[in-house]
Amino acid sequence: MSATIQKPKIGIIGTGAIGGFYGVMLAKAGFDVHFLLRSEFSAVAEHGLQLNSAPYGAVTLNPVQAYSSAEDMPLCDWLLVGTKTTGNAALAPTIIKAAAADAKVLLLQNGLDVEDSLRDALPDSLHLLGGLCFICVHRAGPGVIEHQALGAVHLGYHSGPAQAEEPARQQIVEQGAGLFRAAGLDSQAMANLAQARWQKLVWNVPYNGLSVLLGASTTPLMADENSRQLIQALMAEVVQGAQACGYSMPAGYAEHLFKVTEHMPDYWPSMYHDYLNKRPLELAAIYERPLAAAKAAGCSLPKIEALYQALSFIDGRNG
Repeated sequence: MSATIQKPKIGIIGTGAIGGFYGVMLAKAGFDVHFLLRSEFSAVAEHGLQLNSAPYGAVTLNPVQAYSSAEDMPLCDWLLVGTKTTGNAALAPTIIKAAAADAKVLLLQNGLDVEDSLRDALPDSLHLLGGLCFICVHRAGPGVIEHQALGAVHLGYHSGPAQAEEPARQQIVEQGAGLFRAAGLDSQAMANLAQARWQKLVWNVPYNGLSVLLGASTTPLMADENSRQLIQALMAEVVQGAQACGYSMPAGYAEHLFKVTEHMPDYWPSMYHDYLNKRPLELAAIYERPLAAAKAAGCSLPKIEALYQALSFIDGRNG
């Protein structure tokens, strides 16, 4: 008789749109998933999590293994962090309380170098990975997640005990990708996390910022010739910045993302939801750090710089 393979214990740190979606999908696939919540704890503990997905239909998870404090959570083998990058500086104590020995911490966040602000505050025994989510999803209310399209996750290893051993790094990344594949989601292991983050910025820089600056979702942005040209110019600058920093882009990558967006359902990017709810915008991760990295490499990105300056003004006035 073959030995039973025990599935890993998975913790979700930040059960918003991203954490809620992937947590529900993993739980429905049979994984042991534990959700950390703050303001929505009572609602989710009482009513569960509701995922309304265009591709997958209505998915209800009830009861939910929900916690209001990391101290109450079991020690988890994988921790999926879906919080905003603006809170990363204070995140380490929560992760440490919920992490099992040799745990893998996966940041499902946008932006460049988001892992760096956490690494020094985490024990050397924890593996730190980055995850790039290609998904149209938003939180519609306490415990309610609306999923319009996509859902792929690209994973890369940042740092930890396996840093010096490439086979070990890739094995861990493949293990993480396997979790999402088991839940029916596309997932790829990325050999170079920094390059993958630059690739994600090709979409995030134009659409997140312009949604706030122009008050427009993707469909009207793609329908107007002026905004189309601005999107393409911003994409081209991201590619230019990546190349200056030593990261090549796949041929036609920006054009591919532009065409994909043309066929997406109308979508309000996450930065617009942050703006609407008067939350701090993720300007450091998505704009400030890429601009600084490009500048250090001798590369000027004037359109991205102008967008960043305008967003900084808006963010300051938004309180």
